[in-house]
Formats: sequence, C-alpha cells, structure tokens
Amino acid sequence: MMKQDEQLMTSRRFAPMFLTQFFGALNDNVYKQALLLVITYGLIQQQNTPVSTLNNLAALLFILPYFFFSATAGQIADRYERSQLIRFIKILEIVIMLIGSAGFLLGNLWLLLLALFLMGTHSTCFGPIKYAILPEILKPQELMSGNALFQSGTSIAILLGMVLGGAVIATSEGNLLWISITVITIACLGYLCSRFILPQKVAAPDLKINWNFIQTSLETLTYAKRIPVIFIVLLGNSWYWFYGATYLTQIPQLTLQNLHASENVVSLLLTFFSVGIGIGSLLCRKIGGIEINIKMVPYGAIGLTIFALYLAASLSFVPERTGDLLSLKDIFTQGAVYYHVMLAVTLLGISGGFYIVPLYAMMQAYSPRSHRARVVAANNILNAVFMVSSAIFSILILSILKIDIKILFTITAVLSAIFSFWLLKRLKPLLENAPNTLED
Repeated sequence: MMKQDEQLMTSRRFAPMFLTQFFGALNDNVYKQALLLVITYGLIQQQNTPVSTLNNLAALLFILPYFFFSATAGQIADRYERSQLIRFIKILEIVIMLIGSAGFLLGNLWLLLLALFLMGTHSTCFGPIKYAILPEILKPQELMSGNALFQSGTSIAILLGMVLGGAVIATSEGNLLWISITVITIACLGYLCSRFILPQKVAAPDLKINWNFIQTSLETLTYAKRIPVIFIVLLGNSWYWFYGATYLTQIPQLTLQNLHASENVVSLLLTFFSVGIGIGSLLCRKIGGIEINIKMVPYGAIGLTIFALYLAASLSFVPERTGDLLSLKDIFTQGAVYYHVMLAVTLLGISGGFYIVPLYAMMQAYSPRSHRARVVAANNILNAVFMVSSAIFSILILSILKIDIKILFTITAVLSAIFSFWLLKRLKPLLENAPNTLED
C-alpha cells in the first residue's frame, strides 16, 4: 500500500466512512450469498420454482429499489446532513436483518425475499451519500486513491461476505440460526462505525424534495443527460454492473451444474473474482497515477471480453460427472481445467478493477458539487436499469430458451466488446473539454 493510501486509512476523515461502507457491503453479500445457497441447495421450501429463476429473481428484487428510490435518495443526500443520514440508515439495516433472520428461522422464502428487497432499499439510500461524500472528505489529488481504496475495500467485503455466508451455511448443517446471528452482528458493527463519521456540510439546504419518485427519477436522469461527459460515464458504469451481475448471479448454478461442486467451491470462485477486483483497483491506482484519467479503462474493457471468452472455453472442457459433489480439495486435484476456470474468474475481476475505478473518479470529479449526490442517484438508476435487464436477459437465456450458461457468457462478452468500443470513442473527446469541478 502506498504512503498516501496508508495516511487515508488512518485518517478520521476517511476511515469511519470506509469501515461503514465495508460492513454494509459485507452484510449485503453475507445475506445474498446465504440466500442464494439455501435456494440452490434446497435448504428451504422453493415453491417448485426453478433454481435459476429464483436466483435471478433474488438479484432482481435487490436491484429494483435502485430504480424506484435512487432519485429521492439523491435529493435527501443533498438536502440533509449526511453523517446523520448514514447513522439512521444503519439503524434501518439492523431492523431489516431482524426480518431476514425471521425468514431464515421460519424457513419462509418470501420473507427472505422481502428482506432482500429492503436491503436493496437500504443500499439505494446509502449509495448517493457514500460517493457524494468522497469529494468532500478527500483532497482532489486523493480522489483516485480514495476510490481505489473504496473499490478494493468493497471487493474484500464482497469476498469475505460471500465466503462467510457460504462457510456459515456449509458448516451449520442446516441450522440457520447461525447465519441469522451473523448478519445481525455485522449490521450492528456498521452502525458503530457510522458513529465516528465527521459532520458534513449540507450541499443544497434549500432544496425542496419531490417525493414523486417517477417524476424525480426522470428529472434526475434529464439533468445528468444535459452534461454529456457525465452521462457517458454513467452509461459506462452501468454496463459494468450489467456485466458483473450476469456473471456473479450465475456462479452458484455454474458451480453446481457445470462443475458438479459443493457450496464451498461457490465461495472459492467468488473469492477469486473479488480478489481480482481488489488487485485490479489497486493496480489501476498504481499504474494510472493520482491524476483522474481514462487510460486504464481500455485495458479493463479488453480484459472483460477476452477473459469472459476464456471462461466459457474453459467450462467446455470440464468433464461431466455424477455422484457426490466435488469438494474444495477435489477441485485442486481433478485436473488443470479447474485451474483454468479459477484463473479466468480472477482475470475477469482484475479487468473489472481497471475499468471501474477511473469511471467512478470521473463521475465525482465532473459532477457539480450542488448536484453531486443526485448525479450519483442518476448513476444508481441507470445501474438498476442495466442490472434488472441483466436478470431478465439471464432468465430469458437460461430458463425460457434453455440455452447453456457458456453461451450466455459468450454473448455477454461480445456485447461488452461492442459497448466498450462505443463508450471509449464517445468519452475521450468529451473529457478534453469538460471542466473538473474539483479544481474550481
């Protein structure tokens, strides 16, 4: 870790916000991973619905609040003092995890899905605050470092969350009390960290909040579209979330059906993906420097296509199996093809780090300060649209058309190449003429 990164991680300005975000992302992924595993491996009643449909439905429910509530959340984040808002949101997280725990303990799938929807709502409210607050607590020359640390920390939280969620489910032998205790404890830790976030200046104290979320969403998107460089960056961010959701949501099904492996192997693959994102985020900062620029994005875009094709090709060589599911030990002793799958997943994560860190820094740097949280809200709305599209796209390919998951990955890789070419062609000339608001 570079000296500037170490200074940020020990700073009262940055550390409490980082840790609050970390525990929030950790809990999201512990809960989501546990839910996907109890669905995939039949630990609760599934109402005779196909596993792939339930997994993608879960992804859809988590994302829908971003579409409906992001614009209002952005207005609230600009209108009120943000450290107090964060603490209120963290209290809500504890309440939501109590609802989710009731779902686990009662074996009620629909109660679990309700809690997942509410967690999506919680994250929707937190999102505009966390990205709008970074330019306020960081100096302009710290923004790339701060975003790299945020992305790396989030990746580690995703990694630990998925591994922890999988490990608790795998070792508790069907006793879902332990996963309930886990998610409630993490929610409490997030609240405690939020108590140390410094008070922030209110960005738009005279803003009148419009509670009509449809009208507000359209106004927020219209505002973002009027700033061409912002809108193109937001589309780039949103494509990344379409791409990531398409892959991550299918990993439990891929592990069971293609690799014929256990829950622990799901956690292993997600670990490699998350570690890859963390490595890519830090390398992006180290190679790209502290100046906000686009030069690492093309490398990430190329990797997102090439290594997706590599993953699909690797899966084609996995032998068909029957009998007991492969364990973690088996995966490392059954042949090189499994190493290729793990390497492909890791390289996808690294490419994602190269791609997303500069785009998030650009979103913050080129957003007007008075509207920064609402720009983040516009980003979240578009992310939601793309991620909902990802869930529908995956359900169509896998459940309705019954096409193999390797074909889904290949189609997504080709679409990524086309979109990234368009993005880079449009974005480069816009950046040359756009004012950096952090330098005003």
